[in-house]
Amino acid sequence: MKFLTKISNTIMERYLPDPYIFVAILTVLVLFLGIVLTPSSPLDMVVYWGDGFWGLLSFTMQMVIVLAAGHVLANSPIFKKVLSSIASKIKTPSMAIIIVTFISLIACWINWGFGLVIGALFAKEIARHVKRVDYRLLIASAYSGFIVWHGGLAGSIPLSVATEGHPFAELMGVVPTSETIFTPYNLFIVIVIGLTLPFFNRWMMPKEEDVVEVDPNLLIEEEPNFPPAENTFASRSERSYVLTALIGLIGVSYLVYHFVTKGFSLDLNIVNSIFVILGIILHGTPQRFLAAAGNAIKTTTGIVFQFPFYAGIMGMMTASGLAGVFSIWFISISNEFTFYLFTFYSAGLVNFFVPSGGGQWAVQAPIMLEAAQQMGADYAKTAMAIAWGDAWTNMIQPFWALPALAIAGLKAKDIMGFCLFVLIFTGVIISIGFLFF
Repeated sequence: MKFLTKISNTIMERYLPDPYIFVAILTVLVLFLGIVLTPSSPLDMVVYWGDGFWGLLSFTMQMVIVLAAGHVLANSPIFKKVLSSIASKIKTPSMAIIIVTFISLIACWINWGFGLVIGALFAKEIARHVKRVDYRLLIASAYSGFIVWHGGLAGSIPLSVATEGHPFAELMGVVPTSETIFTPYNLFIVIVIGLTLPFFNRWMMPKEEDVVEVDPNLLIEEEPNFPPAENTFASRSERSYVLTALIGLIGVSYLVYHFVTKGFSLDLNIVNSIFVILGIILHGTPQRFLAAAGNAIKTTTGIVFQFPFYAGIMGMMTASGLAGVFSIWFISISNEFTFYLFTFYSAGLVNFFVPSGGGQWAVQAPIMLEAAQQMGADYAKTAMAIAWGDAWTNMIQPFWALPALAIAGLKAKDIMGFCLFVLIFTGVIISIGFLFF
């Protein structure tokens, strides 16, 4: 296994371009495929791209906040002590890989936004304490936990179909989570991945001479340089603990109200609210919070300038019908026994071009649900097959890795050699879940 991962890492380092180059190539490829495989003209495809370019603007801002706010929270004095205390108890590289993977799996199953950030922050802190751990594999392990998000409590597709009045309610009705998230096949997939992936990642540990330790420069933290305190309103307010306490009280009151009235409901906005409010409180003064925010925002460049290109790709895939072409091809080779399996594979392919769970559901659901109706297949299981396909190929799609990479200070090519084998390993488990349950 070590030999295979070494080859994979070498290939990725040589040939996998920067995520921006990747999305640029993907844009050209989808435009070309749309012209060849659909009735769309070159001008049509360009218009679809331009019309969709800002389609993820709201989501892009959410991701910028989740990354920046998570970074701010992690750099608060108290949070750093907690992470450092936990990380200091991990003594060996093997233990580091196993624990990071396990923590990330649990966090992502609870909420993907929370898991993405916490896993990467925890991995980076471990790198400060554990010597001779391969930093690339450590961050890949933190990211690998993301594989279970769509089978977890914050999965966008199972939560969507469990909501009254969802777009496909007339066809499939309202589907409770007992028929999606908490079904035997879904729990089988989640539990088996949860019990085996930490040890699979540990199995990929490079030989001693091939270990790439963390660059010490990535662990250097900029200390804020505050101007001298002055006896002015502006200076006093910037250093005011009272103002922080008032804002914290307002924020915590809202969070309590939310959880009391809506239960344990964690959408991306609530995760962001938790991160921002805790960041404000734990930094103590507005001045320290703003300084931490200024440093954190530097890590969001990749998201700001790459997500619109993915939105443009989604626009081309949807408006041209190209996503439908891919889905119909998989349906054509399916039968009653393999339908869910090929639905899963088709969703994995479409996810390369439409890496948004909600966006992919909107594109694929009409086609796959109609096919399920014709075959007498279960609608809920069809939806979960699309959900798992969406989660599966995220392992080698840089879109979702960007937050973890920004926190870690790495490039996609640094971790994708390991993630490729995570894709293969988890693909076998997920296939068994849909084929034999």
